[in-house]
Amino acid sequence: MSNNFKGIAASNGIAIAKAYLLVDPDLSFSKTTIKDVAAEQARVDDALKAASADVEIIKARAEKNLGADEAQVFEAHLMVLSDPEMSGAFKQKIADDQVNAEQAVKEVTDMYIGMFEAMTDNAYMQERAADIRDVTKRILSHLLNVALPNPALIDEEVVLVSKDLTPSDTSQLDRQFVKGILTDLGGRTAHASIMARTLEIPAVVGSEVATQEVAAGVTVIVDGLTGDVIVDPDADTLAVYQQKAADYLAQRAEWALLKDQQSVSADGKNFVLGANIGSPKDMDAVLENGSEGVGLYRTEFLYMESDHLPTEDEQFEAYKAVVEKMAGKPVTVRTMDIGGDKNLSYWKLPEEENPFLGYRAIRISLDQTEIFRTQLRALLRASAYGNLWIMFPMIATLAEFRSAKKVYSEERAKLEEAGVAMGDIKLGIMIEIPAAAVLADKFAKEVDFFSIGTNDLIGYTMAADRGNDKVAYLYQPYNPSILRLINNVIASAHNEGKFVAMCGEMAGDPIAVPILMGMGLDEFSMSAPSVLQTRSLMKKLNTADMKLLAEKALDAETNDEVVALVESATK
Repeated sequence: MSNNFKGIAASNGIAIAKAYLLVDPDLSFSKTTIKDVAAEQARVDDALKAASADVEIIKARAEKNLGADEAQVFEAHLMVLSDPEMSGAFKQKIADDQVNAEQAVKEVTDMYIGMFEAMTDNAYMQERAADIRDVTKRILSHLLNVALPNPALIDEEVVLVSKDLTPSDTSQLDRQFVKGILTDLGGRTAHASIMARTLEIPAVVGSEVATQEVAAGVTVIVDGLTGDVIVDPDADTLAVYQQKAADYLAQRAEWALLKDQQSVSADGKNFVLGANIGSPKDMDAVLENGSEGVGLYRTEFLYMESDHLPTEDEQFEAYKAVVEKMAGKPVTVRTMDIGGDKNLSYWKLPEEENPFLGYRAIRISLDQTEIFRTQLRALLRASAYGNLWIMFPMIATLAEFRSAKKVYSEERAKLEEAGVAMGDIKLGIMIEIPAAAVLADKFAKEVDFFSIGTNDLIGYTMAADRGNDKVAYLYQPYNPSILRLINNVIASAHNEGKFVAMCGEMAGDPIAVPILMGMGLDEFSMSAPSVLQTRSLMKKLNTADMKLLAEKALDAETNDEVVALVESATK
């Protein structure tokens, strides 16, 4: 019998496939006394071989999907699994203590993990503790004959069901096999949702019950358009959703005809539709969807997908690749936005009670200026190959912008003196802190452009963590308080003749787009697959009508009232 429930529609499309549960299995066991030492030692050998075979497959998939550099972490795992000292310690523990293989593996690896974690002055050795922890889980899974789920090992069409997905989980997904995503936790602006849209995988998040209601191997329908989930559908329901999936694909084919057209309203006003990316690998989708620029290049992924701070040359090559592919269209690069929920395994940031309000983004860059200068030099060099803009994240005060600009100017002067070719670069800031939004008229006199980061702006304004289900009702993108801040930023920029963009998820939201058009937003930057749908919507809307809609929305009292206004005006 089918079972229906609902979540948050996070990535458009319909997925129909068998469920693959990405949840940690039970790896518990009891310590036992054994008599056949040789048999237990043989079990260890078999488990090590099987674990190595798993990692070889994962490594090959990671090289294919992410590149050789990102796959190097699995080389470390293979080294641990083939280490004769480690395997010898397992066998010696079995012989000396007459314990089962599981207990021997656990005791020996716990000793190594504790030893490496104690090396607080050596980040590399501390990282080895994480490798051993991961490898231990894999060895135990084979000893216990329990399947250890891994998205990189999926080789058939599935809907991935998980409590939540980390950025590293989603980076391993292969669109050929992962047809849909379903989670217990998360919202539309969570990293997993953003990645799902980038990969064009239908997703429903924040269902609260997915991992309890969906069994492995059961057919599940994920409707990323409405948030509906149907588990074990009957034949009639299956037919309905197969037709709905076909209709959506036909709609996408219709949008694809707009690839080379301008983004223009019904009354002839032009807008810029850009795409958000995390690495040069995302550029195929940017170009396939007719994006008119890159409105947000999240450079932190260069740091997060590496096992070291990226060098100047490594960064230069990544930035150059993107600006060259855009062939003169603007590429807006956000400087390193590490901190909050984006941490580095090789560089331990200080423990903080509230990292989202702490040491992150531009605050780290202005404190660790050598890291900042390295990135700026790479960006300056890459600017010679295209149209590159730089924006600084998490700016709260004019003093921060002036300090960042000073460091930029110093590095530019050094490169000029060395005869290094550079292009003209626009310098701007992300508006994501309410203090900056309120003071936008002052910032507008000094910056070249604004880019409104609505994901954090909404969270900071409403004092609501977008990843906390208990306060999800407060994450209200259409709340008039948010709209008034956005309107102030746009008006302040235009009063000084400056360009204003939006790179938060709100920029591609069908409810928000009509209001933002009415406010006069210049650039809308979003996940690349949303570009053509937004271009289609814009062609149907008259900006004079949308200006009246925006005025009504700014005068509204609630988020729901604004939604009703938009739905009424765009029927």
